[in-house]
Amino acid sequence: MINNEERFKNIIAHAKEYGFIFPSSEIYDGLAGVYDYGQNGVELKNNIRQYWWKWMVQYHENIVGLDSAIFMHPTVWKASGHLDKFNDPLIDNKDSKKRYRADNLIEDHLAKIESKIAKEIEKAAQKFGESFDEEKFVTTNPRVLEYKKQLEEIHHRFNIAMANNDLTELRQLILDLGIVCPISGTRNWTEIRQFNLMFSTAMGSTSEDTTTVYLRPETAQGIFVNYLNVQKTGRMKIPFGIAQAGKAFRNEIVARQFIFRMREFEQMEMQYFVRPGTELNWYEFWKEERLKWHLSLGFPREKYRFHDHEKLSHYANAACDIEFEFPFGFKELEGIHSRTNFDLNAHQQYSGKKIQYFDPELNQSYTPYVVETSIGLDRTFLAIISHAYHEETLDDGSERVVLRIPPFLAPYKAAVLPLVAKDGLPEKALKVMDTLKYKFMCQYEEKDSIGRRYRRQDAIGTPYAITIDHQTLEDNTVTIRDRDTMLQERVLIDNLPKIIETKLLI
Repeated sequence: MINNEERFKNIIAHAKEYGFIFPSSEIYDGLAGVYDYGQNGVELKNNIRQYWWKWMVQYHENIVGLDSAIFMHPTVWKASGHLDKFNDPLIDNKDSKKRYRADNLIEDHLAKIESKIAKEIEKAAQKFGESFDEEKFVTTNPRVLEYKKQLEEIHHRFNIAMANNDLTELRQLILDLGIVCPISGTRNWTEIRQFNLMFSTAMGSTSEDTTTVYLRPETAQGIFVNYLNVQKTGRMKIPFGIAQAGKAFRNEIVARQFIFRMREFEQMEMQYFVRPGTELNWYEFWKEERLKWHLSLGFPREKYRFHDHEKLSHYANAACDIEFEFPFGFKELEGIHSRTNFDLNAHQQYSGKKIQYFDPELNQSYTPYVVETSIGLDRTFLAIISHAYHEETLDDGSERVVLRIPPFLAPYKAAVLPLVAKDGLPEKALKVMDTLKYKFMCQYEEKDSIGRRYRRQDAIGTPYAITIDHQTLEDNTVTIRDRDTMLQERVLIDNLPKIIETKLLI
């Protein structure tokens, strides 16, 4: 059985081999932290985005969409705090010459301790079998208690240092924990310094009249500066939401873990505007509502967990992450934040424009509070293919790699395959393709043996393969093969659209 590190490497290789994700500008040796989505990847990505949009906009009568520009007036980023506070603490190893985020080094160390606890629990569960009481074990086992004490002490120092922006204490914590550079294996660290993550560029026709503008580091501010436009033109009443999916850019010094942390990525965000004093109730509502969306993908509940923020951002009064268990451990997939009225107040102050809402029920005007849900589209893509990837040995001893992507998200819903490329079968298969392609994304393929074509479709996650054989010419029936079970049934061509549609129901 392969370990998680090997599995993750296999997933990355599979994503490239089967047209999901390519390194950007690969013929020029690539560009670190930037990736391109291939022919199958773009279909999966579009399906994830559309599924999110349905849940957030189509299924809620009081949430509408927006597509704001990537370039914004530079004062937007002064008001939001990004110019002054959007920094990462960076540290270099003098021996390897490699640069790291200091907070990531400490978080990785904490994850290793958590992994040790998980291993102790796993060993005990195997030893005691059905009589194992996990809750009692973690509260009484000396080794687990020691690990928990270490976690608590490190978290305490770490949170205080981050909250106070105490770079000296942050470095001292790295030294005290004996954290080494993964490359050199040494503890020869530089001092920590702050680095702003925004990409800047010049806008203007001549060098004399250029203005420094920024590629947006998040999509939320485009919603906030359009709050009044949407509220008035849509005649929106509190509470209401504005959703947006789009690109964001961060100059990550340590882009890592494939598409988990990139310099160019896509966010799917919704800002929910509420009456002051009700924000924490809505915060709890959206925590549960967003978890329902994740679970609707069909993944087990134990793959997810909530992580409450101990150190809150300057704009928040409550925040948590929905974490997913990737091959490299539990990591943030989505954030839910109660942002208070910080953003609208800041834009009101810097713009000089009144950004308020008149509440007819209270007969007064106020600046709404905001509850945010923000999910990474690329990270969701990675979560789906990571969980879907399976290497299997079949009953006959052969092997296959299959992507068990939820059928409604799969790049192609069905593959249309003539058994052989002769005897009129391709012509009949193309007619079948024509009956399906206007309703479903389908793929036609006639090259290679039918077994090899089944394997290729398994590898890209196509849930159903339709085979046209010589019997088809006689009675207008085909076989439809299920990706997961590999079972086949013979059905009438006329019934195919209804059968596929039923199988794709969420």
